[in-house]
Amino acid sequence: MRSRDVWRQGSLVASVLSGAWRSSAFPPLNVSEAELDEVTPLLLGSGAAALGWRRIADTDLRNTPSGEVLHQVYRLQSLQSEILERKIEKVFRPLREARVDAILVKGWVAAGSYPVSGLRPDGDIDLCVRAEHFKLAEEVLSVPEANDCRVDLHKHFEELKGRSIDELFGRSTLVDLGNEKVRTLSPEDHLALLCIHFLKHGAWRPLWLCDIGVAIEALPQNFDWSVCLGHNRTRAGWITCAIGLANRLLDAKTEKLPIADEAMELPAWLVDNVLQQWSNPFPMNQAPMNHPIPITYLLRHPTGLIEGLRERWPNAIVATVSVNGTFNNFPRLPYQMANCISRMGSLLIHGVR
Repeated sequence: MRSRDVWRQGSLVASVLSGAWRSSAFPPLNVSEAELDEVTPLLLGSGAAALGWRRIADTDLRNTPSGEVLHQVYRLQSLQSEILERKIEKVFRPLREARVDAILVKGWVAAGSYPVSGLRPDGDIDLCVRAEHFKLAEEVLSVPEANDCRVDLHKHFEELKGRSIDELFGRSTLVDLGNEKVRTLSPEDHLALLCIHFLKHGAWRPLWLCDIGVAIEALPQNFDWSVCLGHNRTRAGWITCAIGLANRLLDAKTEKLPIADEAMELPAWLVDNVLQQWSNPFPMNQAPMNHPIPITYLLRHPTGLIEGLRERWPNAIVATVSVNGTFNNFPRLPYQMANCISRMGSLLIHGVR
């Protein structure tokens, strides 16, 4: 597919999802039925179909075949959101009884900022516990009753590097969920995590930028930007950059933010790269899923080595974050080369893929 067509498809995704998290006051939607047909598989593959439905629900596009597909996804996710909440309760109950304190992040927490349930698909239950509680938490959650809960247990998050676990717990808040109280990150740490996670994974999933958009527009009045941005200037720049992308691509309201001017200073290559990613937002096409043959095998059987190396050439956004780089107008090639050298070093030391 030509680069211009790729950019156009990514732009269509952005148009359909612009402001889709709001209760009203959506931006104008200039999308034809044929264009909706074209973009619907991309919305389905990236988990943004229900948000697409919200954007067209009050337009004539709701009565099209693609509109009905998006509507069905929204209905299904509305039911699944209730199931997810019961699973989260089921996870937190034994942890509480074992006196293991845990912080729930991302998925359900991000979904809570949307005006109605069902706009965001369910996923893993991401939990963070203190290192001294990690083994006990694993044991508590290894019971058969929790087998269907898809818990992803962490001692910390790379996205929040530089913020101690005690700081995260100290700023966290408790929210009611059924008969349980669930601990979540502070709004400041939550937004930082969403922004860096989006960029760390190459910005390929538009749903994640919608999460950032809704979080920005739901900030409490006492939001502390010094906590959100943290002490590391590079990571603060990443957060600001992701917020700027939410404004540029999805019409997130940033004009009243103290970082608004800085957030608008986005390099052109970055915007183009994100739109390119959104023309192919399928998990199977993202690393490491898109290179299933281990590099160690290819080194022993070099017939497919060139193709294997091509598949492993890093996305410019991933490369920038992986080497602690800055999002500016300079070429990305040095960052991409540094990423490859780092991975090669890891291969030589650990024998990883």
